Amino acid sequence: MSQPRTAQETQVQHLADQVSQHIFQGFQEYHDRFKAISRRAKQRFEKRDWRGSQEDAVERLELYNLVIQGVVAGIRQALGQRVKEKAIWRETKQAYYRHIADRSDVEIAETFFNSVTRRIFATVGVDPQIEFIWMDAEILPTGNEGPVYCSFQRQGSTEALIRAILESYRFAVPYQDLGRDARLVAQAIEERLQEAWHATDFHAIELIKPVFYRNKGAYIVGRIRRSNRIIPLLLPLIHTEEGIVVDAALLTENEASIVFSFTRSYFHVEADHPGEIVGFLKSILPLKPVAELYTSIGYHKHGKTVLYRDLRRHLAQSTDKFVIAPGERGMVMTVFTLPSYDIVFKIIKDRFTYPKTATRQEVMERYRMVSKRDRVGRLVDAQEFEFLTFSRHRFSQDLLEELQATASKSVEITDREVILKHVYTERRLYPLNLYIKEMGPEQARQAVIDYGNAIKDLTAANIFPGDLLIKNFGVTRHGRVVFYDYDELCLLTECNFRKLPQSQSYEDEILDQPWFSVADNDIFPEEFRTFLWFPKPLRQVMEEHHGDLFTPEFWQQTQERIRAGEVIDIFPYRPERRFCNQRAQRQEAS
Repeated sequence: MSQPRTAQETQVQHLADQVSQHIFQGFQEYHDRFKAISRRAKQRFEKRDWRGSQEDAVERLELYNLVIQGVVAGIRQALGQRVKEKAIWRETKQAYYRHIADRSDVEIAETFFNSVTRRIFATVGVDPQIEFIWMDAEILPTGNEGPVYCSFQRQGSTEALIRAILESYRFAVPYQDLGRDARLVAQAIEERLQEAWHATDFHAIELIKPVFYRNKGAYIVGRIRRSNRIIPLLLPLIHTEEGIVVDAALLTENEASIVFSFTRSYFHVEADHPGEIVGFLKSILPLKPVAELYTSIGYHKHGKTVLYRDLRRHLAQSTDKFVIAPGERGMVMTVFTLPSYDIVFKIIKDRFTYPKTATRQEVMERYRMVSKRDRVGRLVDAQEFEFLTFSRHRFSQDLLEELQATASKSVEITDREVILKHVYTERRLYPLNLYIKEMGPEQARQAVIDYGNAIKDLTAANIFPGDLLIKNFGVTRHGRVVFYDYDELCLLTECNFRKLPQSQSYEDEILDQPWFSVADNDIFPEEFRTFLWFPKPLRQVMEEHHGDLFTPEFWQQTQERIRAGEVIDIFPYRPERRFCNQRAQRQEAS
């Protein structure tokens, strides 16, 4: 028989019930507003309201912290001096779980609770008493349960089935040519099946019910099934002035992975069962980390939680040490990695190496700017952590000395632990300067070409990297070049691109400083040639494919397009995969 509660215990329980209800209401507010913004994506697409889509993306990204701040402020006011009383929070955690236990997004709700407690306690490491902790493997739905997808059974021709699929995904505007698109998609599917399975028959096409929206595109996402075999199927839709068009059929894991890349902004999709959507996506993207899949559908805070748990599991199962990352040392960041884990850790240095002049706050603001912008497949997504703890013995001596010498304000090293007070994590990439030295001539050539493409894609998104040195770029496992050093990044429209003035005398040319006036935002593209290091054959490749980058006219024309309000098209798949380009090639051939 349980003992009756004391007056103090009763009061604690009463306060815990109040706080848990307050947090749950905050989560419900976040959930409802998140869903409302995500639902707007369909209307934005139908109305071709691309600016509105960009505004929605920023609003949704800012929503989480906005709601958390309100919840924390309310709790501080309600509890007063007792706000950090662990007894209240232990009971609050149990009471809150009773609110969320039967939800289809329980994992998101748990992360929301943890965000509240970490704001209040500034927890170092983790505290199982007041946080939801799950360090075992993530148990995802298999994607076969049914609520998140619909199955289209093969009964007639592939073309007829695709037409039925497209007709089931209707919009407020018509398809430009439904029959043509169905025929092109069916042809692409049958060619891919013949290549992969040596036969064109299959049992069904299974598609996630909600459409995925991002920027100017909409994506029907699914898989083709034949017994226990599957092939990804992504149908990108674009809204032209003449109607909606299926732009391509993406049918490989690599193509799907690039669409869901960690270098792109997040999708807007109505995810009533986020875990089941992630489970489905994992079935077509088996190499994609679960953390990145949650992040890709907008749950970046839970993605960060999953990443941390996965890292902890990996540390428990490995023995290698954190080491200084390969490549040139950064002037602003100390960068280290665990060789057996596909992540780099970046810590802002106490003092920046000359000639860097940015402040710590400016660097942090640039990372925040990246998180809120369209990354066009060319900027690495970074996760920001505070107060991570690791065992000291997992750090190499060289790294410990480096951290003590360069980042003592952000790192505390004790006899047993290393506490990272503030750190960014990013997917590990192959530094471009090392890549072109260590890979074969053709791979180096393609990397240089894509380096230029990366700069042009960034400019189209109104982003100027600032520092174009190739050591600040990396190569993904798909061979795409992306930018990852944000300390000088700024908006393209904030820059003033100028032509170098002609010197009047030899004395002008040999001066240590420019003989003409230069403002802080002045940039002279002609000078890029002098500091972009490439071996001679690769310099010729750069000139041949991207010589326009060395002219102010290229940059000025892009600025004019952006200032005129144009949202420039950037596709997450190769140009030759677009049906319109395939049609043009066939017409030229005939």
